[in-house]
Formats: sequence, C-alpha cells, structure tokens
Amino acid sequence: MSESSLQRRELLYTGNVQGVGFRYTARRIAQGYRVAGFVRNLRDGRVQIAVEGQAEEIDAFLGDLRARMGQYIRGVTDVETGPTGEFSGFEIRF
Repeated sequence: MSESSLQRRELLYTGNVQGVGFRYTARRIAQGYRVAGFVRNLRDGRVQIAVEGQAEEIDAFLGDLRARMGQYIRGVTDVETGPTGEFSGFEIRF
C-alpha cells in the first residue's frame, strides 16, 4: 500500500450513539477491513472516529457501520486529512 494512496478521515457522529454498542460495533466491523484508527465517546454525547487506510476500504467500513448503526445516527461530520501512520490497528479509546 503506497503512502500516497492512504487517507485519514475524522468523523463525528451525533444522535443516540452512546450506550447502544456503537464503539464495539465499529471495532468489530473495522476488523474486517484494512483500516486502522480509533473510536471513542465524547463528553458531549457524540462519538468520534479517526480512521486511516485506502479510500475504498474506509468507504466500505463506514458504509457497513452506517448499515448496522444508522438508526442511532442523526448526523455526521466527515473531514478528510492527511494520514499520520500512527495506528497499528483499530481500537476503542476511553
């Protein structure tokens, strides 16, 4: 995987996204894709995801997450930035 084909996306999910297994579902789904990053709850009730990988892998991961958890999501902010390569896997942060 070349460095130039990688991207990083940072997402903030709003809605009823805490207390419904969102983080655990995100981690489980991420394990099926070539992505790395983290998911965590924020104090204001949102869930944050930072994910790095190839665009197609990230899109597929996020599509599966929306298919599984979409009924809890009211809104999402999605920002693409440059990859840092800091992640070795996908984890839940507390």
